[in-house]
Amino acid sequence: MCRSIQTLRPPYLDDVTDDHIRAAALQYVRKVAGMRAPSGVNQEAFETAVNEISDATARLLGGITVRASTRHSEPTSEADLTESNTRSD
Repeated sequence: MCRSIQTLRPPYLDDVTDDHIRAAALQYVRKVAGMRAPSGVNQEAFETAVNEISDATARLLGGITVRASTRHSEPTSEADLTESNTRSD
């Protein structure tokens, strides 16, 4: 996998924007095509691929469910609340 593609789901990134999605799609297309920027003759195919992958990525992120991480969750019981307060001190 291309190392410069950022993980776009929580808890790695909470506020994903269209710019984040497009940047990841662009990096993917660059990697697969083996070129940083297409020549004029390949520009349309390159842009079409970036747009389609952006759309697919947005659908994927909109359709997946991420389980809540225990480190980000609120205390659910009196014992959890007490333990949480103890660790904070």
